[in-house]
Amino acid sequence: MDLTLLLCALLLTAFCCRRSAGVPGEEEVIPEILEFQVGDNAHLSCDSSLPTDNRSNVDWFFKHKDQLIPIFRVRQGQGQPDPGDYQHRLTLLGGANLSLAHVTPRDERIFICQVKAIGSHTQEKHIQLRIYKAPKEPTIQASTSGISVTSKVLQEVATCNGEDGYPLPHITWYKNRTPLKEEKNRIRFTESRTKESSGLYTVRSTLWAQLDKEDKEALFYCELSYRLPGGDHMKESKEVNVTIYYPMEKVWLEVMPNRLLKEGDKVELKCLSDGNPPPDFTIRKQDPSSHDWLEVENTSDAVLVLEQANRHHSGLYECLGLDFETGMEAIDQQQLLVNYVSNVQVQPRAPVTFEGNSLKLNCSAESSQPVVFQWKREKTGEVLKNGSVLHLTNLTREAGGGYLCVASVPKVPGLKHTQLVNVTINGSPWVMAKERHMWVKENEVVNLTCEISGKPRPTISWSVNGTVYEHDKDFQSILSTLKVQVIPELLEKGVVCQASNSLGSNKTTILLELVNLTTPTVTTTENTTSSHGTTTNSPSAKANGTSTGDQVKKAGTRQESKGVVIVAVIVCILLLAVLGAVLYFLYKKGKMPCGRSGKQEITLPLARKNEIVVEVKSDKLPEEMGLLQGSNGDKRSPRDQN
Repeated sequence: MDLTLLLCALLLTAFCCRRSAGVPGEEEVIPEILEFQVGDNAHLSCDSSLPTDNRSNVDWFFKHKDQLIPIFRVRQGQGQPDPGDYQHRLTLLGGANLSLAHVTPRDERIFICQVKAIGSHTQEKHIQLRIYKAPKEPTIQASTSGISVTSKVLQEVATCNGEDGYPLPHITWYKNRTPLKEEKNRIRFTESRTKESSGLYTVRSTLWAQLDKEDKEALFYCELSYRLPGGDHMKESKEVNVTIYYPMEKVWLEVMPNRLLKEGDKVELKCLSDGNPPPDFTIRKQDPSSHDWLEVENTSDAVLVLEQANRHHSGLYECLGLDFETGMEAIDQQQLLVNYVSNVQVQPRAPVTFEGNSLKLNCSAESSQPVVFQWKREKTGEVLKNGSVLHLTNLTREAGGGYLCVASVPKVPGLKHTQLVNVTINGSPWVMAKERHMWVKENEVVNLTCEISGKPRPTISWSVNGTVYEHDKDFQSILSTLKVQVIPELLEKGVVCQASNSLGSNKTTILLELVNLTTPTVTTTENTTSSHGTTTNSPSAKANGTSTGDQVKKAGTRQESKGVVIVAVIVCILLLAVLGAVLYFLYKKGKMPCGRSGKQEITLPLARKNEIVVEVKSDKLPEEMGLLQGSNGDKRSPRDQN
């Protein structure tokens, strides 16, 4: 009993001695946990209950395995770092508190603060640093080789990477927003971890699975889970789709556009299947006579393109699919119908009749669908009647010309065809006017036009020579143009346009009249020539040479002006003759001395000096006034003449 007590006393003494010597690790101390992110400054503080005055010695350590590595000491309020990794990163904040700059994953350890006060035992505080770093955005790469549903082994679906995280991030796989778990012979994950020189982790996870045909539209992605101070976080990768190979079960033949077709449409026939990769396709058409299947040429990638479809493309087509891997064969057939309207005919084809008669036009057509008919006037586009038969009664010359029969299929928009028929109304030639007036200038070149209608086609001739042009104005009318120079003969007789056929003849006369710009004092004539060398007529004359009522009135006014001028000229000549006779009489009597030596003033009796003297002016040139010349032929001055 005494020996036992002695041993207990010795053990207690040894334990107390070890505590007084500052040997760490003999008493379990729960550390304070502090969390920081990589790059933060960590604040390390001793417990405020510990005496940290100037009389105390404070030492900082970090625990490495079972050893305490000194890193900082405080003596009499002054701090001194110990040589090592923390020599340049620790700063004394006051008392015994430290600041650790720019923490890294290597700083995730226990730091110990020991305080030795005079006359008291050594006291400690333990601090556990937790360091975190968010990883980069996860990246995902789908398998490029594809997955076959017939494979009996698991195949690589996708790979996910999470880089530069601390502590080690965790990867979770999802399919269509549903988390995946490992399943024997169906789903498996493989993971690799890499610790970088910086202490950060990179994790790589690969998903292996056996997929079905239903997974061809499935979307896969990975989730990266990690922790930061204050809680858990996660990041998701983008979604990827994986190519899945599966055998076909059926094929079908698709026709585009999916509507009633008509001739002229662009049509595509395309073979499709539910297999991946697609099988080998062949497009064939059945011969309507022998019912044999003939392979269609000019197909590309199992597509037959008909750029301008017509009725001959109609028929039964089939798509034949052959899967060489499984040996499976599948067929689908489609009936192609290209609607048409053709062979639109009008009876009679070239109707000929006379004025006052009646005419019946009948329209017919061939079509793949029921047809409706409509009649229109070609010249005006006016709708005359709906129906295949058009009745024309009491025909006039104006009823001749073109009529349109429009055959259309209401069920197929845009499907229609038109047939033109020209109705001939026989009759003698007909002219627009029996007589026309046209204002011209002498010697100018003019174009004279003559419009004639009639069937049979009339022959047109002109009464004068010139350059003649003819063209059909419409089905019934002819326009003849004569290019001729204006000469006196044309002004006198005019120009006659003669038209004749087997049923008669007709003519029109074009009267040419000079454009007279003469005034009582001055007479001028001006010609204006266009840039094409054709003389431009007076604005009062129409382009087709037909005069109006206003032009006739102006012509009468100008004729009256001419007569007034002529009368005035005759009166002046008579006055001059009388005056010349008086002067001659006076000269013979000797009462009018005049000669070559000089000029003498005529002396009038006093009674006549007060009379009014009338001076008559004339537009005549001096050559026309021979009576005013002297006997020797010299011209006299106005004073001598008086």
